[in-house]
Amino acid sequence: MPMRHMYTIPPNDIDWTVPRDGESRFQWEYDEGRGRLLTLYQKGKDRQWDSVERIDWSLEVDPLNPIGLPDALVPIAGSPAWERLSDERRAMVKQHIQAWQLSQFLHGEQAALVCSARIVDTVPNLDAKFYAATQTMDEARHAETYARFLTEKVGMLYPITDPLSRLISDTLSDSRWDMPYLGMQVLIEGLALAAFGVYRDIAPQGSLAKQLLTYIMQDEARHVAFGRIALKDSYADMTSMELAEREDFVIEGCHLMRDRLRGPEIWEHLGMDVKECTEIVDASEMMRGYRSYLFSRIVPVVKDIGLWSPRVQDTFREMGVLSMADADAEAMSRDDERIAEELDGARRAEVETTIDAGK
Repeated sequence: MPMRHMYTIPPNDIDWTVPRDGESRFQWEYDEGRGRLLTLYQKGKDRQWDSVERIDWSLEVDPLNPIGLPDALVPIAGSPAWERLSDERRAMVKQHIQAWQLSQFLHGEQAALVCSARIVDTVPNLDAKFYAATQTMDEARHAETYARFLTEKVGMLYPITDPLSRLISDTLSDSRWDMPYLGMQVLIEGLALAAFGVYRDIAPQGSLAKQLLTYIMQDEARHVAFGRIALKDSYADMTSMELAEREDFVIEGCHLMRDRLRGPEIWEHLGMDVKECTEIVDASEMMRGYRSYLFSRIVPVVKDIGLWSPRVQDTFREMGVLSMADADAEAMSRDDERIAEELDGARRAEVETTIDAGK
């Protein structure tokens, strides 16, 4: 069934093209590679999964609250704009916030699919090509999973936001081989990974949303680690001018990612005062904490790969997220993998109990 009728706001173009330059690179040395990256590649092969089989799509989902968002996490909750709404309108706001967020997850996954394929094409190192190939399959599976959840369980989509489309366009149109890493693996994937974690943790135990977010995060944790390992090696050899250019990209990209969280499309579509709602979102104590948490996956990676000049630190300080620099990105990734493994173990135990009961 065509998805166009599910869009709350018709996209400008169903087909979007981004002009690009650059070179395709080949590597004829096949027996050399970085140990950590090859280990990550092996893990990527071992942990491929099929969303049709691994996720229980028979689970019921409330289309008005598909993830289980509490009122406390609605950005305008407690404000005059929220208090003026009826219970029915509040439920509608929660539904649209989740549909909007899930739609951005979906669009971001397709962008990650294209970027990882671009990395296979342009990265000079064969070990990175190997891993990016496994990531390309991961991203196709993620896009498939989010698309199915939105179309079958939610029944509503939003177009890609302007800030996200700008960052994707800037990332893909740059001819330098490392920019898909920096734009996608560090900025977009880093922010998405943290957002996935928020929704995973609030989703009820045993829910469909809990399953798909947990399994997708297990993959995404590897992808962010991939970007960190590859760029840290390369940026160590760059000149100060080259690093400054990458820092400019990070600063602009982080501003775009911050602005993406305002969601003006939601308020406009619901006929609410866009200016009032975006000002409430910007001033919200909850949103400040949420924004800080989302950047917990970006700031320590930017520091680790060597883009840590006073300009970058001032940007993060102004955004209120500089304290995230000391977050342990590797520990968070290990935690994501542990949660997915525990969910797998719980599901296997449930299946075995059901089989035993049948016997």
